[in-house]
Amino acid sequence: MPGTLIAMKGFSVRTVDYHTGGEPFRIVTEVPPLKAATVANKRVEAMNSSEVDGLRALLCSEPRGHADMYGGFVTEPDDPGAHFGVLFWHKDGFSTACGHGTIALGAWAIRSGKVAVDPSGQTDVVIDVPSGRVTARVTTDQSGEVTSVDFLNVASYVLHEQVTVPTSRGPINTLIAFGGAIYAHVDAATVGLRVEPSDLTALIALAREIKAALADTPEAEHPSDPRLSGIYGVIFYEDHGTDATGNLLQRNVTVFADGEVDRSPCGSGTCSRLAALAPQVGEGKVLIHTSIVGSQFIGRIVGRETTEGRDCIIPVVTGNAFQTGSHTFVVDPADALTPGFILR
Repeated sequence: MPGTLIAMKGFSVRTVDYHTGGEPFRIVTEVPPLKAATVANKRVEAMNSSEVDGLRALLCSEPRGHADMYGGFVTEPDDPGAHFGVLFWHKDGFSTACGHGTIALGAWAIRSGKVAVDPSGQTDVVIDVPSGRVTARVTTDQSGEVTSVDFLNVASYVLHEQVTVPTSRGPINTLIAFGGAIYAHVDAATVGLRVEPSDLTALIALAREIKAALADTPEAEHPSDPRLSGIYGVIFYEDHGTDATGNLLQRNVTVFADGEVDRSPCGSGTCSRLAALAPQVGEGKVLIHTSIVGSQFIGRIVGRETTEGRDCIIPVVTGNAFQTGSHTFVVDPADALTPGFILR
């Protein structure tokens, strides 16, 4: 790492910043070269590259970022079947999937002209991510303005219906499901908490306990790809019943990585929730998923399949993303606080 910091002196990098449902997504197209042939393997390479990981740390850390910063490095796709690839990152490393980031990338690809608008008003932006190939289906109006983005994710499924985890609040029952990343699901009411900003400190602390308890256990293993193993996040949810037409209403907060809080309803987490709720999501019904800050995603199941003996769903999550700025970040040669620091 010290060599990377020396190399960064006098360095600059341009970013385009978006938010999806309040959750930041910093887009970077100027990325140090990666040799791996696939995005999944590029992630492994990036994790072990002091140069690429140093750039991640620079953009996540204060004073250029913050403890809950999120973003992505745009890369070459696996093959010409996708428009581009992306490596998702946060303050603790590189994640396997990101729904809010995919929605932001779809909006950015259209607004920046990277992908031409389809005259039909629906444009598929195909993206290779570490967990597979996903699509951001961007809807535009007659003027070409983005009005919504559908995140078409990989097949999602329940891994374990119930796993009991010891915590300082006593044993907690969790459901573990995959939605591009692996999540532990906890009914907030069962631990005496609410999905409200006033309980956020307690929710973060409990999520860290749950992740630590499940680390390196068989319940945290992906069934076929060890690169996708590990509990990425803990989803605390509240069940608010149904609306007048039978759509499910839930409120959630996803605490991922090491205590990071998703301000959006979490895209891949929503897919994971849809897998958990599949028996309850009837034909033509949706999950109206509300975040801790009040933003919403609409989740629906568009297909069901059996893969390697598992009942899977094909989920779609609808939201939108908006640009918040563009930046040129620099490193002053005299700045001792490089790449920065994390303070929560």
